Formats: sequence, structure tokens, C-alpha cells
Amino acid sequence: MVAVLAALSPGQVTFFAVYGWTLALWLVAEFLNWRRSQYEVVGSDLETLVERGDAKDDRGHAVAATSNGRGSGGSSDDAPKPPPRLLTWQGMVEDCVSSGLIRCMLFDLSAIKDNRDTLRSMAELGSLMVWYFMCDRTSLFNAGEKSYSRDVFAFLFLVLTAVAFGSSNQLIKAPVLLARQQTEEWKGWMQVLFLLYHYFEAREIYNAIRIFIAAYVWMTGFGNFSYYYKTGDYCVGRFAQMMWRLNFLVFVVCLVMRNSYMLYYICPMHTIYTVLVYACLGIAAHWNQHNGLLAVKMVLALVFVLVFWDIKGVFYFVWKPLTWLVGYDDPRKDDNDVLYEWFFRSSLDRFVWIYGMLCAWAHPHASALLTLIDNLPAVNRALVRSAVLSAVAVVGYFWYVHVYCLPKLEYNAAHPYTSWIPITLYMVVRNMTPTLRLHHLRLYGWLGCITLETYIGQFHVWLKTEIADGQPKALLELLPGYPLLNFAAVTAGYVYVSYRLFLLTNSLKNAAVPHSNDTLLLRNVIVMAVVGAGLYFATYALLDMFVY
Repeated sequence: MVAVLAALSPGQVTFFAVYGWTLALWLVAEFLNWRRSQYEVVGSDLETLVERGDAKDDRGHAVAATSNGRGSGGSSDDAPKPPPRLLTWQGMVEDCVSSGLIRCMLFDLSAIKDNRDTLRSMAELGSLMVWYFMCDRTSLFNAGEKSYSRDVFAFLFLVLTAVAFGSSNQLIKAPVLLARQQTEEWKGWMQVLFLLYHYFEAREIYNAIRIFIAAYVWMTGFGNFSYYYKTGDYCVGRFAQMMWRLNFLVFVVCLVMRNSYMLYYICPMHTIYTVLVYACLGIAAHWNQHNGLLAVKMVLALVFVLVFWDIKGVFYFVWKPLTWLVGYDDPRKDDNDVLYEWFFRSSLDRFVWIYGMLCAWAHPHASALLTLIDNLPAVNRALVRSAVLSAVAVVGYFWYVHVYCLPKLEYNAAHPYTSWIPITLYMVVRNMTPTLRLHHLRLYGWLGCITLETYIGQFHVWLKTEIADGQPKALLELLPGYPLLNFAAVTAGYVYVSYRLFLLTNSLKNAAVPHSNDTLLLRNVIVMAVVGAGLYFATYALLDMFVY
């Protein structure tokens, strides 16, 4: 036992201890709710007798209906809960102690019963993290070698696309430019190619993968700008929910797998660009109503990028104190610059999030232009669309020949300044006609909803890293000797686990991060931070005294 604990980090020991306790609390909650359901059945039978006038007590007297029973709506569970009291130190402490998390930890049966759904989500999340650990950090499953076949790679993608066309080609209500269903579809098919690139180590499409990642970042700028610009909702709760969505799962995985945050570089990239979009529109929000002032904001964002990324010394000066967060040292390589990975990854797409905001800003005008083209006489409409598609073909050809076909290092140098070109060309072609805008492939749209979970999960339940902070150099093998059957089996489990994690992340977000109650949000943040830090340091102290 001591040897096992010595091989684990304090964070891992903390996780497994919390997982065991959560599992026990969930089982207790299920038992309590089962017992309550039995009492409710008996109570409902009694109420029926009371209504008929047939119920009597032990002395034979008639039982009168009262307003105190649960069935009559008088349950204390239905009473409105008082708001959190964080205005004073005493009120803050009292409110934190009375939170559901603390009460469950102290084995308050009422709290355990009321928080059954949350405990169930936590227990399932913990179980899936145990599966992550078993697949990647134990010898239960073999590690297979990667091998690339262009034929197999293309076959798998084309078959999936054919299935998507045949079984999930759906219509939306109106031919909207860049509708949500369309952008989710876009994310979905890019994610499939991105994952296959890693599984087969298809190095020949490296440049395409760079474009796909740029498109994800473009969507961060486009989607967040659209939301803030239309709604004016800059509340802390909504921003906190975005941070939860981007970072909760990766935080738990880093804890369980003993990995650095930067191993999953997509998460910090989207986080920083989400923060920048929020800052760009949230600061001096009244400027957003005036095109001239909003244009000034865009220029200032561009200047910020030029100073922050193009002057490397500024970037390193700002991020060096946060090396513990964004530093990364690949154990399989000799590299002393732990900030290089963060600088390299984030600088590749440092401009495209601004282009995403510009596209969102211009979206109403582009939509009006498309409507104008759609309403032209048939001959004129065909001529305009032909001219646009011809221009797209010419630009695409020159971009492909002079940019896309560059060797890896040369392409990386050109990518930040040219990634907007293929993104724009795709948008133009995909939205050229109302028919194209009306249709979307739901299968790819569904996969697009779980891109974050599939991105993180690929490291551990599809591929194998095998060591802390290691890159996924091997394949997870459930069926050794049968590569295609193994691919099918592993992929099915991997996608299912990713989907469950997507649902669990959202479920726990709703429980922990309220949208419109900043006081409750502050209370929850304090409780989670104090409890988490307390458990971690207590575990560290115990391990230091008795194990290490």
C-alpha cells in the first residue's frame, strides 16, 4: 500500500480519496431517495383513505387531512431558500458552512438526499477518470504502434461523411448565414480529421490541421463577439460559465493524470482568446454602439497582439511568473525553454480571433448581401454566383500553390498572416445558396458539440501517453492483432465517454456556476477553493510524514 501511494502525487491521492467519499455519498443518497419514495407511496395511500374518510388511527379515531404533509404542498423542501449572506465576515462563514458541498462532506443526510443528482454526476465523473487512469497509466491494456495508410485514412473519413449525408442531413428553419448548426457541423468534420491525424500520425496533412485549429480560434472570436454584441450580457456569471466549460474537465484530468495544463494546449489557447474577446467588448461597453469607437477597439486589439506576441520579450516577461500554469517540458525531449510551447501555439493564431470578431461585426451586412443576391433574377443570380465562385477558385489556387504547399517550418511562419484566407473561402462556398445554408449534417454537428471532450480524451482512452506530460505516441489496444477491429472498439468507447463527460460538465456547471447570482457564485468559488486547497495540503502533509 505504501509503495502504491509513493508512486502517486498528492493531487492523485486527493482525487481518489474524494472519489471514494463521493461514491459513498451518492449510494447513501440513492438509498435515502429510494426510502423516501417508499414512504411517499404509503403516504399517498393514506391520503386517499383520508379523502374517503376511511382512515383511522390506532385508537379508531378518524384521521383528518392536514396541510403539513408533503402531498399537500406544505413540505419545507419547497420553501424559498434565503439568499447567501456574504456582506459580513460572520455571514460569509455561516453561508459557506451551510452550502450543500460542506453539508454533504459532514454527512448531513438532508443535504445528501437533496443533492442526489449532483452527487451522481460527481461519482460518474470520478468513475470515468478512473477509466482514464486505467487505460493510460496501468499495464491492463497494451500500447500499439501507430501506422499511416493514406488509403485507410481517406476511407474512414469518406465513409463517415457518406453516413452523415445519408442519415443526418437535416434542415434548419431559415437560410441563415453561419447558423449555429452549420458552425457545429464545421467543427465536427474538422475534429474528425484532427483526431485521425493524431491516430494515424498523418504528417502529410499537418498544414491542414493548422488551418483547422485556426478555424476553431476564429469561431471563438466570432461566437463570443456575436453573443456580447447582440445581448450586452457581460455578467460575471456568464463569463464564469465559459471558463468552467473550457477548463473544468482539463483541470480534473491534469490532477488525475499528473499532467501539465499546456499538454492540452487547445484549452489555454481558447481560454486566453475568450478572455481577450470579453475584455475587448466588456471594457467601455458603451463604445460598442458606435461603429467608429468599435473600430478603435479593433485597432487597439491588433496593436495589443503586435506588442504582446511579436515582441517576444514582452510575451516572456508577462508569462514568466505564470510558468507553473502555462509551462511545459516534454519528458521525451531536451528543451529548457518551458514557455516555448505556449508561445509557439498561441502565436500561430494570434490574429485570427480578431478576424472572427470582424466577421461577426460584418455578419448583418453579409447576410443582407446574400439576400440581395438570392432575390436577383435567375440569370443575374447565376452570373453573380459564378463570378464569386470563380474568384474563390483563383484565390484558392494561388493560396494552395504558394502557401499551403510550403514545408512545415516555412508554412508555420506564414500561417498567422494567411489562415484567414481558407477560412473565408470555405465560408463563401458553404453559404453561397439558400439550399446550402438550409442543410446541415447533424452527425458532424453532434460531434462538433463534444470537440473539447474528444480532444482531451484522445490522449488517454484512444491513444496512450504512458508517462506524465508525455505526448500520445502509442495507440490504446483492446484487441491486439486486429488493428481495424481495435480501432472500432476503442473509438466507440472513446466517443461514448466523451459524450458523457460533455453532459456531466454541463450538469456540474449548472450546480456550481449560477448565471445571474454573483453572490452565490462568490460563495461557491470560496467553498470550492477552500475545500480543494485544504484537502490537497492535508493530503500532501500526510504523505510527507508517512509515505515519502
